[in-house]
Amino acid sequence: MKSKTDQLQKKIAQGKEGGGAERNAVQHKKGKLTARERIELLMDTGSFEEIGALVLHRTKDFGMEDQQYYGDGVVTGYGTVNDRLLYVFAQDFTVFGGALSETHAEKICKIMDLAMKTGAPMVGLNDSGGARIQEGVRSLGGYADIFYRNVAASGVIPQLSAIMGPCAGGAVYSPAITDFTLMVEGSSYMFVTGPNVVKTVTNEAVSSEELGGASTHSTKSGVTHLTAANDMECIAQIKKLLSYVPQNCEDVVPKIPYNLQDETRECLEKIIPENTNQPYDIRKVIDGICDEKSFFEIHTNYAENIVVGFARLAGRSIGIVANQPMCLAGVLDIDSSKKGARFTRFCDCFNIPLLVLVDVPGFLPGTDQEWNGIITNGAKLLYALSEATVPRVTVITRKAYGGAYDVMNSKHIGADMNFAWPTAEIAVMGAKGACEIIFKKEIAEAADPAKKLREKEAEYAEKFATPYLAAERGFIDEVIEPKDTRKKLIKVYAMLENKVAKRPRKKHGNIPL
Repeated sequence: MKSKTDQLQKKIAQGKEGGGAERNAVQHKKGKLTARERIELLMDTGSFEEIGALVLHRTKDFGMEDQQYYGDGVVTGYGTVNDRLLYVFAQDFTVFGGALSETHAEKICKIMDLAMKTGAPMVGLNDSGGARIQEGVRSLGGYADIFYRNVAASGVIPQLSAIMGPCAGGAVYSPAITDFTLMVEGSSYMFVTGPNVVKTVTNEAVSSEELGGASTHSTKSGVTHLTAANDMECIAQIKKLLSYVPQNCEDVVPKIPYNLQDETRECLEKIIPENTNQPYDIRKVIDGICDEKSFFEIHTNYAENIVVGFARLAGRSIGIVANQPMCLAGVLDIDSSKKGARFTRFCDCFNIPLLVLVDVPGFLPGTDQEWNGIITNGAKLLYALSEATVPRVTVITRKAYGGAYDVMNSKHIGADMNFAWPTAEIAVMGAKGACEIIFKKEIAEAADPAKKLREKEAEYAEKFATPYLAAERGFIDEVIEPKDTRKKLIKVYAMLENKVAKRPRKKHGNIPL
């Protein structure tokens, strides 16, 4: 018995990473780490425990019975990251191109089930050519088994997908269901149909990188949330992201010790330009409010007119949704609405308080937006914020016009606390547009229409484009000086820490998809 065990252990050692050093060398030549190297880099030293190391595929057709590798092309197990439990699978491209078989899928499903039972995050390191063709429907069924568990785990445990090689066909739908997708530049791609099929069907010549590379999905489609220059940077981003999220939906993010000092931030006083049409970078506001260098932006290069990401406030993890005046004046459009809604729902799933920073002149007009569904897509952000039960705080820095004022976490849709800076302008629309409607006849009959319009603009701005009318009605809880924002927010989130919100009993809502 001992001799047989020794032989097995030897075969496992020889079979790791696809059967030997030669295949490992090929992986390294491509600038990629092997599956086990990725896991070792992710997990705390010595913490990883492998599950299913002896698994072999069961295929007897097409000569497959003579091609057997222990583990069957995927390394699965558990360990810790910064002393917190984590489950992981890493596909091994050196074994059949990482193609998913029936047993390969069973291994992944087993640890997904364990992650659900124990309430710990799940990370998938994807590097696979797709379904193993030799197995036919059995491999397709394996994908469906994984998808079903992705959906069951959604909102229960955080799920992260790193695309560290090819990910094509049905394989892309598991990462799409998970909470965050990361891609490695130059060595990873995702698409439902590859360049050859595209060429055949549409006669369009396109490379894998153009069709589904990291740059494409981080800027055009929004499929990927984060990109990395190489495997090591990708793993570092996973670890950083995990530090901002809890283990499961019934947990809270560990708070980093923080000693309160003078929390006044004078730098916030000089950010808003005197000219209300001049842009500024909302990231400067975020940096001035949050703990130093704590802002971790998500979807940086997609829908840049809205900024989302995680940060810490006095050591507490929060999620931030903020209009970005530097891009399209901060208007809401289809992509920014979807981006903000998705991030909002993640934070609400996992008890992460939300901070909404508002400088929004409205929704983007035009036939392109209307014909592509700005109404239903804009409603996604409205729905997500209205539904959220985590602590929700709003700070209006400048413009809050029209329906976009309502959507951006107004008091009317359940925000807990709403602050405004003195520079805030809360109105149905901008002064110029409003005056052209309200005083149309008076301006037209004036001896100098342009001068009369300017006079009416000033009158309207003084009367309506201020935060004080909203404060009088209780729609704004307090008008605060910018320098005091951080101090106010620290107190407010501490006050809201034990917030409990009850929702009507129902199976689930019907978000406008």
